[in-house]
Amino acid sequence: MSRAARILLALLLATDITWRIASPEATIARDLILYNAIWILALFIVVAAPLSFDRIALSAIALAIFFWGIGSLATSVDQLSSVGARFTLLSQLCYCIFYPLFLVAIPRISSTSSRLRSLELLDAAIFGLGFTSVVATILVTVIFPSDSLVAGDDFFQIFYPVGDIALLLVAITQVVMRGANRQRILLLIGVSIFAVTDIYYLWLALGHRYIFASIADDGWLLALFFFAYLTSVQSSKSEKVQPIHPALIAVSVFISPILLAVAALRPDLFPIYIVGLLIANLLLAFIRMSTALRHARVLINERVLARTDELTGLANRRRLLAEIENFSEVEGALMLLDLDGFKPINDEFGHDVGDLVLREVARRFTRIVPHGGLLARLGGDEFGVLLRGSYEDAIESAFALRASLSYPFSVQGREITVGVSVGLVRNDGAGDLLKRADSAMYRAKQMGMGVVHS
Repeated sequence: MSRAARILLALLLATDITWRIASPEATIARDLILYNAIWILALFIVVAAPLSFDRIALSAIALAIFFWGIGSLATSVDQLSSVGARFTLLSQLCYCIFYPLFLVAIPRISSTSSRLRSLELLDAAIFGLGFTSVVATILVTVIFPSDSLVAGDDFFQIFYPVGDIALLLVAITQVVMRGANRQRILLLIGVSIFAVTDIYYLWLALGHRYIFASIADDGWLLALFFFAYLTSVQSSKSEKVQPIHPALIAVSVFISPILLAVAALRPDLFPIYIVGLLIANLLLAFIRMSTALRHARVLINERVLARTDELTGLANRRRLLAEIENFSEVEGALMLLDLDGFKPINDEFGHDVGDLVLREVARRFTRIVPHGGLLARLGGDEFGVLLRGSYEDAIESAFALRASLSYPFSVQGREITVGVSVGLVRNDGAGDLLKRADSAMYRAKQMGMGVVHS
């Protein structure tokens, strides 16, 4: 049924175009009945789209076509009847509603496999709004200055091309960020045709050359044909979102304060709605910065937690290993420390008391390790220390760490004593530093020597 409807839509559109070329004069049969029948059929195709199409995007497209169609119908009645211009405001308002509805639909078209994150949505909005502001400024101040606009209609006359540029920029952004599949290509073609038709209409209207029922009117119908057709096209679900280049975002943000400064100097050149676009862009930039900072803090916290021992707050094994990799050409030493007599504490008093002892050990070790050294808990009752500087100083630190445990801990009213075996090796580039330190610590523990250094 959908395929038959698309074929019928193409035939009706071709008939309308051929009829206008052969007979430019407006008629009720063509410009009231046939013209409006075409957008109604386009609306039917959208409503009957496959269930696989995003429901929100589909609803937004359907409503956008509906309101545009009501505006078109009101315009036809105005032009072909004797009721006067009673429906002019209605048609203009309906045309305006088309744009925000379609802006809602564009980011969701063929995006079921990868949803845009908040930062990506903000980037797209800032990019689109920034460059839309520039286009609106050029339209108002250069191409269509205020003295060329019809009194009372300047907002609507500028709104349409500005809205088209916004749609076009968002459509281009989707292609850049998500890739060019069939649906987005059809979308880009339709939006481009819609924009060109609107700007061409405005150019004709300002020059008092626009004629109702001319071939130019079919530009909008041709765009609706592409909008309806894309809802029945199946696109690949596999996609990767590519962010907008930061330089484009920076330029988009930089534009707004410059134009606002010019608007403050020459308020007569800038209508209030353009100033509103500029302020909205700065607000989005502020939200974007706040969101980015929040994400950065979360990321930093995650990285810190990934390299921190949860029990003691010291660096963990992952952090120590990462530092050792960058330690090859640095004068210094590595020591591994294994507590003596710790297992009986867990067996006799429980793991809660054992955890308290480990925290106290960490505090004593922290006071001994020289500034610039890295103290880490490797797991269980094993610690590691990475020191920069002379090997003699490292030996002194090893004996000081052992001595820090020579007096007992007071934990929950109990006096608990633990010792430590230390293996210390010089960073001389001779083989695996961690393996050598572990071997030295094992010898210290087996031989009861306290500290073994090599």
